[in-house]
Amino acid sequence: MSDFAADHGEEPVGPKVGVVGVGSVGQACAYALVLRGSCREIALVDRIRERAAAVAADLRYGAPLSPVAAIADGDWADLAGADIVLVTAGVNEKSGGATDRADRHGRLRLLDTNAAVYREIIGQVVAAAPDAVILVVTDPPDPLADLARELAGHDRVLSTGTVIDTLRFRVHLAAHLAVHPSAVEALVVGEHGTSEVMLWSSVSVQGTPLEAALRQWHPDQSLQTLREQVEREVRFANIAIIEGNDASQFGIGAVCARITEAVLRDERAVLPVAAYRERYGVTVAVPTVLARQGAIAELEPAMSGEEREAFERSVETLREAGRGIGVSTPT
Repeated sequence: MSDFAADHGEEPVGPKVGVVGVGSVGQACAYALVLRGSCREIALVDRIRERAAAVAADLRYGAPLSPVAAIADGDWADLAGADIVLVTAGVNEKSGGATDRADRHGRLRLLDTNAAVYREIIGQVVAAAPDAVILVVTDPPDPLADLARELAGHDRVLSTGTVIDTLRFRVHLAAHLAVHPSAVEALVVGEHGTSEVMLWSSVSVQGTPLEAALRQWHPDQSLQTLREQVEREVRFANIAIIEGNDASQFGIGAVCARITEAVLRDERAVLPVAAYRERYGVTVAVPTVLARQGAIAELEPAMSGEEREAFERSVETLREAGRGIGVSTPT
């Protein structure tokens, strides 16, 4: 990009990431990419070019304190050569009216509006960066990933899935248990939305089943009480954030940077992103092996009978959502 060339006398060499949509979430994604040194070049594209230019300039001023990266605003053509493109464009939960805790549709309220946005932009992303992996960040990400897959005409499409939900699950459990979140093994699968499934049957603390850990450390605490409280905290975490700060952005920004790294570095890392599942005929989150070409394998986690039924309901929720925007899904 010209900004890098002007500063360094040469064009950047290394992995390139595009960010389409430079609102709160897009900015958080770009910031996390810079701080973590996730890539060598970042192209910011937004319908308001002045905003993208301002964000790129702001990031460049702090970039000398992080690993070297070229950061610039651009138009569609500047996505050329991108290895992965993060799509965050669209209305968010607050502006789209999806912050009612009693609304079972949740983020799906945004689907029709954001599907229209995706129909405008995905073709331009693919035309500029035909070999890029597309990471869908816009809510609701799973049905939008199904739409993006059809529009792109390839399978290198991921949704952020339940990575942020899984982290929230671990963080809230850890807080109740008074341990570090890294010690908690816990997983959320299914829709990134109200039908998500927390796999309580497999929760452990460094190999110790949750119920046993509770008996040892917190004998007066009921597992059922803990479950009810944590489920509320996790399911409505985004709304609680939005009520105080308008947008849930920093957690998902870090998540997007981590997913990006797993793809760019061909890591074979396992994360609960969402990709198209032939078995279910829809994009849904389960543990997924990530490599340079996107999702290359999936794992089916152990579930109790109750969890399996909830997961199947979550899959059907996503099928219905896809059909609602004209995506071909099994009946």
